[in-house]
Amino acid sequence: MLKKRIIPVQLLLNDRLVKTRQFGSHRDVGDPVASSKVYNAQNADELVFLNINRGLRHIEPLLSVLERVSAVSFMPLALGGGIATFDAARRLIRSGADKVVLNSAVYGDRSLISRVADSFGSQAVIVSVDVRLDEASDRYELYSNCGRVAEDVMLGEHLEQVTAAGAGEILINSIDRDGTMTGYDIPLLKKVSGAVRVPVIGCGGAGHYNHLKDAFLATGVSALACGSLFNFTDSNPIRAKAFL
Repeated sequence: MLKKRIIPVQLLLNDRLVKTRQFGSHRDVGDPVASSKVYNAQNADELVFLNINRGLRHIEPLLSVLERVSAVSFMPLALGGGIATFDAARRLIRSGADKVVLNSAVYGDRSLISRVADSFGSQAVIVSVDVRLDEASDRYELYSNCGRVAEDVMLGEHLEQVTAAGAGEILINSIDRDGTMTGYDIPLLKKVSGAVRVPVIGCGGAGHYNHLKDAFLATGVSALACGSLFNFTDSNPIRAKAFL
């Protein structure tokens, strides 16, 4: 199999790491610095940190963890959650972030993507898209603000708009599969990877290595993000890559 990236996703809440289930209940899974040291030793391809504290939707928590993690980790770091302005994105990148992850803000201001991409390159911009399948209509619905606000835009239209604005990667997150460890939403990942020409990171549902293999073989994603797989089993990036 061609090289595929395995990316641990770290959810930040009150300076701790947590793991959510379907964007709802969460469990504490440790300290961000200690966890980063482990993933650095385990050859993770990169790390993604997302601030999910609904009461702190600004970048100070991200700047704090970036400073501490950068001192112990040599992996590329992507940070998101609460990035609402170009200045916020610029501060993170100038402080050492390799990439910023944009989500809620771009629904109302897609020029934010363009400004970051024009200043730092499209490779520095990941647009995260949180989706839930509406079974009645068999349609994927988009949500912002940690899954609380439904957005009135079709998935394909949104993907077209954000990539045209300069997004260098898409992080597609299945709310339904988040924390369930039942496997990735294969139809969703196929739909997204077939709709864009930029790399796609699939997220939500990994429970064992076969889930990774199935997703890589059945879809066009270039990377898979993992949370519960690494937090609640003895799995790690080294073993995952060896299995693949």
